Amino acid sequence: MTALMEEPSPSRPARQMSLPKDQRRFAAIALLYAAFMVAATWWTAFFVRRALAAMDVTGLAAQASIFAVAVISFTLFWPALRSWKRAHQAAQRLAAGDLVEARVAAAEAREQGWITFGYGVALLIVLLGALFILVNDEAVGRTFFNLPLIGASFGMVLKAFWLNVVIFCATEAIVLVLALFVAIARFAPGPAGRPIRLLAVAYIDGFRGLPAIITLYLVGFGLPLTGLPWVSNLPLIWLAVIALSLTYGAYNAEVYRAGIDSIHPSQIAAARSLGLSYAKTLRFVVVPQAVRRMVPPLLNNFISLQKDTALVSVIGAIDAFNQAKIIASNEFNLSAVTTVAFLFVLITIPQARLVDRLIEHDKQRRG
Repeated sequence: MTALMEEPSPSRPARQMSLPKDQRRFAAIALLYAAFMVAATWWTAFFVRRALAAMDVTGLAAQASIFAVAVISFTLFWPALRSWKRAHQAAQRLAAGDLVEARVAAAEAREQGWITFGYGVALLIVLLGALFILVNDEAVGRTFFNLPLIGASFGMVLKAFWLNVVIFCATEAIVLVLALFVAIARFAPGPAGRPIRLLAVAYIDGFRGLPAIITLYLVGFGLPLTGLPWVSNLPLIWLAVIALSLTYGAYNAEVYRAGIDSIHPSQIAAARSLGLSYAKTLRFVVVPQAVRRMVPPLLNNFISLQKDTALVSVIGAIDAFNQAKIIASNEFNLSAVTTVAFLFVLITIPQARLVDRLIEHDKQRRG
């Protein structure tokens, strides 16, 4: 410790600062890469324009979108030129003996160069994807992205997609309640609660191990064959809701259980010492604290539930996927299925971003 605090003496000179590396070559490479990506973007834009014309897509919006993407590629020159400028400034500062300014300029030149490469690689991936869609006489584009067919069938697919939304919302409401009761049943106390705990574990293990499509098939085709009053005459939409509720009730019961388990035992002990019963302890102390921790994983499960509503096609419900399959079989083209995929992604992305925001908010709250 004493040696570290000693001042440098004439007999032991201080260690010299290391010189910053010359970033001019790196900046030149970044500038050349930016020029290459701009040229590749404009070549791809002309290729795409010619391919769309062959597919009878010549609208002003399509042409403007292609031109806008091509113009945006010029923004790659901004970090590349800044890297070039700062690299030369670093060399000048180094020649003048100003090591601090040289080091700052060299670091910024390196950072701007890597920004050029980062955005350039992302743009390159986009260009390769566009070329993949349009190669071989637009084979992939005609099969999956036939814009006239997408426009003609969009209304029918969107109308059928409403069935998926209804199934998702109804199932989610049932699952929230069902999973909570099953999770609480797993915590039934004492010897008297043992059979309840066993039944809850059996339900969770059974339906977590059973694929959702099999549950849908058994419920969708099995219940109508039983001839039971009320059950056998249920519409297909409610049979789908029952099947998905049974499956996702098991998954979300485990989420509830994990959230309840995460509450420190001292919270339960303190509540019981104040005279609260076991049920009131769960209701007023444990569950309210656990819910805040359970929201992100619950939302993740609901995103999966939303996607699994497409499985209702196996029992004959005319949802978006089934409607798209009908269109695909009539037109010998899968563009309508691409529309379904777009609709699912469109309503999934906001939920995924909400989950990320809730997780980040929880991290900040915990400090």
